[in-house]
Amino acid sequence: MRMRFCTLAGMALLFGMNTNAALHTETVDYKQGDTTCEGYLAYDDTVKGARPGVLVVHDWMGCDGYAKMRADMLAKLGYVAFAADIYGKGVRPANRQEASAQAGKYKGDRELLRARVNAALDTLEKQPQCDAKRVAAIGYCFGGTTVLELARSGADIAGVVTFHGGLDTPTRDAKNIKCKVLICHGADDPYVPATDVTALQDEFRKAGVDWQMIYYSGAVHAFTRPDVGNDNSKGAAYNEKADKRSWEAMKEFFGEIFK
Repeated sequence: MRMRFCTLAGMALLFGMNTNAALHTETVDYKQGDTTCEGYLAYDDTVKGARPGVLVVHDWMGCDGYAKMRADMLAKLGYVAFAADIYGKGVRPANRQEASAQAGKYKGDRELLRARVNAALDTLEKQPQCDAKRVAAIGYCFGGTTVLELARSGADIAGVVTFHGGLDTPTRDAKNIKCKVLICHGADDPYVPATDVTALQDEFRKAGVDWQMIYYSGAVHAFTRPDVGNDNSKGAAYNEKADKRSWEAMKEFFGEIFK
């Protein structure tokens, strides 16, 4: 089943973005080892000089229209945004079964997952529009897991934000985290066990990580995606209030780490 997406114009109205921005967008091929990946770069052409960069990591459906839309939204806020491609060029799941297989491949090999996301980060930081000293990463679902792995890899970035992301990790190496962490979590998300939440928080405390976690009442998994419908009983559903609140929390977080 193919997903439907809100238009960027519609999201701009919802989130109060600058609709007069002159967006420049392009696909960017980059390498991780022998694998070619195809990311998506977006920035406002009217902004002069280098500006903070934000890496956007897709959910289990791969670098699709939703990830690119979020990159465009960030560009309209004045950032240079790069939507990563964890799966590799041309690997775009057509359904839930294919998506589960792809996400499972990388969740089962955290070393490879870290290599892929760090290759995307390096590509973003090399863009002339990007101030490489002021970079953050955000991720949705599988992408949330991925940006936490980026932080755990010891990446020298300012912060990471997860939206309804998976919180499990086999590595337990939060001691490597150098950046600040914001976790935006659906309070009723059935796909993230409470044991994972507790384990992550305990580990972060012991490692002295600068972290914060916001729970959104009435929100389940995928609460930022309008295309999944609004039936909470399915476990994944859009929640406009949680979507808007988490986006505002991200902006406030960026205001802190990029000041």
